[in-house]
Amino acid sequence: MSGPEWTDQGPPTSAFADTFYVYEVREDGDRIEYFGTPLLPRQRVLEELWPAFQKEGYELSYERKYGETVLVAEPADDGEVSDVPWTNIVLFLATVVSTLLVGAAWYQIDVTSGPLAVLRAWPFAAAVMGVFGVHEMGHYVMSRYHGVRASLPYFIPVPTLFGTMGAVIKMKGQMPDRKALFDIGVAGPLAGLAATFVVTIIGLQLEPVATVEPAARSGEAVLLRLNHPPLLDALAALTGQADQTNYHPVVVGGWLGMFITFLNMIPVGQLDGGHVSRAMFGEYQETLAAAVPGALIALGGYLHFVGDVSLNSVGIWFLWGAIALFMSLVGAVRPIDDSSLGRKRFAVGVVTFVLAGLCFTPVPIEMIG
Repeated sequence: MSGPEWTDQGPPTSAFADTFYVYEVREDGDRIEYFGTPLLPRQRVLEELWPAFQKEGYELSYERKYGETVLVAEPADDGEVSDVPWTNIVLFLATVVSTLLVGAAWYQIDVTSGPLAVLRAWPFAAAVMGVFGVHEMGHYVMSRYHGVRASLPYFIPVPTLFGTMGAVIKMKGQMPDRKALFDIGVAGPLAGLAATFVVTIIGLQLEPVATVEPAARSGEAVLLRLNHPPLLDALAALTGQADQTNYHPVVVGGWLGMFITFLNMIPVGQLDGGHVSRAMFGEYQETLAAAVPGALIALGGYLHFVGDVSLNSVGIWFLWGAIALFMSLVGAVRPIDDSSLGRKRFAVGVVTFVLAGLCFTPVPIEMIG
């Protein structure tokens, strides 16, 4: 056990004596624990000390240990993957399989004719995984750019209507400032939308499939219809395909990219929209986030009780109202440097929210029959 100044790692405690009174320092390998008392509000302490620790290559955070306040400094890795990321690889391969199996239904492929028949659905699988993969890599690349630790994407295989629930990356450590928070948050939706545009335009040029919506498993008389958001209709019009009634399954990948973009840009918690709106509006984002759950639930109620849309078709808004409520209670990421964002980034944020709005349709998936 060392005294307050007896450490060869990190900045000396005398460098921050006016912000955090230290009465004991403990070292555990490369980890440094400063036991003491904040002399300023906790967030202000982090803001004041962050530059010195960042310069020394440390992440800084608070912990409670033995009932005491501990300021913890841990080495910030550079995000490099030192070992083979087996979990990412296994989930990726499992998602390839699940999207191929689901894609076979969209193509109306009889998989009983032979297991390799599902490989004919590879364009659907590539479209879906491409949209999600590019989205998450947008976050990953921008995280690396700003020195924020992030994992490679984890795909989520689920044999549902699309074969996956998407992909996620995990971020560790503190967010340095609003610019980093904004760039990381907005990079995913913009990269994903770019991939969505490509996938949709390619799909619109391919030969339509007679019926792309597979029958729901609850009964052959019930069909699922994917209603088009304005952005999909605009791309169809621009490519001269506005009169089509059926589309190639690759277009479903584009539709999914738009739908996920809208959901991700809901301005609550740690969704992409929560990151972007927190960076744009600062603490006022909390007021915006508080209104979102009620708005989503009200939308579902209006569509069902006034618009006479089936509960199965609008239930997604009740579900997302509950998710948004939970996320708003958890709160958004607070950056160390909470100074204003700047006009250029603010304008990019506005454009991104507008694009996300063009991906909205009141009844995304409609059950017919």
